Amino acid sequence: MALHMVDELLRRDVPTVIVCSNGARLVWQDEIGTPFNGSLAVWREHPKFTFYPLNDLRAPIASGTYPTRGMVVIPASMNSVASLAHGITGNLLLRAADVCLKERRRLVLMPRETQLHSIHLENMLTLARAGAVMLPPEPAFYLHPKGIDDIVRFVVGRVLVALGLEEALPEDLQYRDRGD
Repeated sequence: MALHMVDELLRRDVPTVIVCSNGARLVWQDEIGTPFNGSLAVWREHPKFTFYPLNDLRAPIASGTYPTRGMVVIPASMNSVASLAHGITGNLLLRAADVCLKERRRLVLMPRETQLHSIHLENMLTLARAGAVMLPPEPAFYLHPKGIDDIVRFVVGRVLVALGLEEALPEDLQYRDRGD
């Protein structure tokens, strides 16, 4: 999902800054089948792309004075969710997300886990009350997706709407009254 999100933002020429946790790099390799650094090399060719290492707490995105439209964390591990819910910002990913909350900027978190227990739910509720949008990668089965790509496209579209980059989903991804 993260790969498609970054690709879509860059396709739209939206300035895109990414930070990748060590866990996300491992998941990337397992789920996408290619090294994260391969995608990173391609993205670095785009003039509106920036990458910061996880431990770079001096990066501009660690400051509330750095102008952003918001932030999306895809996927948001329960470790990251718990850390954010409790104000623990020991790396750049968490600090940048915390800055979005304190500056009242859009913060979209796509939780990775299923099933959830009460602690996960309480942490997500805490973040939602602080202004974050919890956006699980739920497929819209009523749109009759033909495959994984349709589901990913739908979820990325939902993120774009949540970030305020789109007013609505493209028509082919919207609910349609089928006249039943």
